Amino acid sequence: MATNPPKNNARKGVVRQRSQTYNPKTNRFVKRNSETGRFMDVKQNGSKFKGVRTEK
Repeated sequence: MATNPPKNNARKGVVRQRSQTYNPKTNRFVKRNSETGRFMDVKQNGSKFKGVRTEK
């Protein structure tokens, strides 16, 4: 009996050309584009973005 492989569309590894940093004024993480340096998104619940590297 033939079986199909599991279909998992999950991302493997980190998101390239993205980084996140912590904003102490708002107590939230901000995602930013590494190429242009522009801020892209703010995490609303205060936790980190999944799979995006953290700047130091």
